[in-house]
Amino acid sequence: MSKITCVRTFRLPQRPKLIWVEIETDEGLIGLGETFRGAATVEAAIHELIAPGLIGRDSRQIEAIALELSTPYVGFHSASAEIRAASAIDIALWDLKGQRHGVPIHEALGGASRDRVRVYNTCAGYEFNTQQGARREISEADSRQGPYDDQLAFARDPAALAISLVEEGYTAMKIWPFDQFARQPGANTISLAEVEQGVETFRKIRDAVGNKIEIMCELHSLWDTSAALRICQALEPFDIYWVEDPLCKMDDAQALADLRRRTRVPICASETLGGSAAYRELLKADSLDYLMLDLVWCGGFTEGRKVAALAQAFNKPLAPHDCTGPVALFAGLQLAIHAPTAVLQEVVRASLSTWYGDLVDELPQIESGFALAPTRPGLGTALRPAFKQRADMIIRQTSR
Repeated sequence: MSKITCVRTFRLPQRPKLIWVEIETDEGLIGLGETFRGAATVEAAIHELIAPGLIGRDSRQIEAIALELSTPYVGFHSASAEIRAASAIDIALWDLKGQRHGVPIHEALGGASRDRVRVYNTCAGYEFNTQQGARREISEADSRQGPYDDQLAFARDPAALAISLVEEGYTAMKIWPFDQFARQPGANTISLAEVEQGVETFRKIRDAVGNKIEIMCELHSLWDTSAALRICQALEPFDIYWVEDPLCKMDDAQALADLRRRTRVPICASETLGGSAAYRELLKADSLDYLMLDLVWCGGFTEGRKVAALAQAFNKPLAPHDCTGPVALFAGLQLAIHAPTAVLQEVVRASLSTWYGDLVDELPQIESGFALAPTRPGLGTALRPAFKQRADMIIRQTSR
């Protein structure tokens, strides 16, 4: 028996979108989970809806617990606060499973398909996605904060950025130069002049490094179908690796399939989806070329491995997402090492070089553009004791 004795959450005002959860058992183990966005709301969901029913449960019953948490009356079939909370819990349970058996999670899932996976650098800056509210855009007032201020770099000197990445061994990068032209939440239109301005970023990268690096274009679910098609077709001459989340409604399988038929640019979808059923519908409609998932949003490893099985069944490459936190990165990496069709793991070198290391006691080992398989039992990392003991840390726990 491995009874759950305590569920504890950690929130930090400095990182207001992130929340971490630890699950303790009567065998003396502590499992770690994480999720992102609406941290205070997720905290409430964990302690009011989930934790009271977990205390005293056998932590080995991961599938049964996941089924209960992923089919509530509200929040089902999405990346809602309920599902984000369930994702963090599930990751912690799998961390416990790996620790209990002395193996990394990728081995607990069924074993490794590879000993390393290629990474791509999402060209975010040091504070990207850490503040509340919308994504921060670069303005004229911004100045370079360090060598890896990559969002500012792609806005102002994409050629130098690409050269820097190639010199460090990266073979793929992701940028979003069209976001600046989106004027409202949801669907946006875009002018030909704006398209040409965004495309110029890709031209400068190709002129600087040629085919030494793959380029992904992130569209952040900002565009209507006409605007997305205009952008995609304009990118065709630059041999883009993928265009990610081009439509404002990424669960609209038919609209996405129609877009895919009208452009030669591969389509990647979607970090925004929760649960395997949503991915099944996109795959049935033949609406994507690359399947992206985020384990801290889609239901954790229990649901993520089912999504990976769908990708394998439909012969689609898999690419786990992380532009959020270090636990999400380790979770994605564990799945990418295991899943047969995984081809890439997202990383943010600005985060890896700074604040990720302040939070956790180990980071992935990256060599020559590849992340090596984690070797520690379980998830592969844990919150630093000093981080948990910060004076401004908000700690809440439910225990027996």
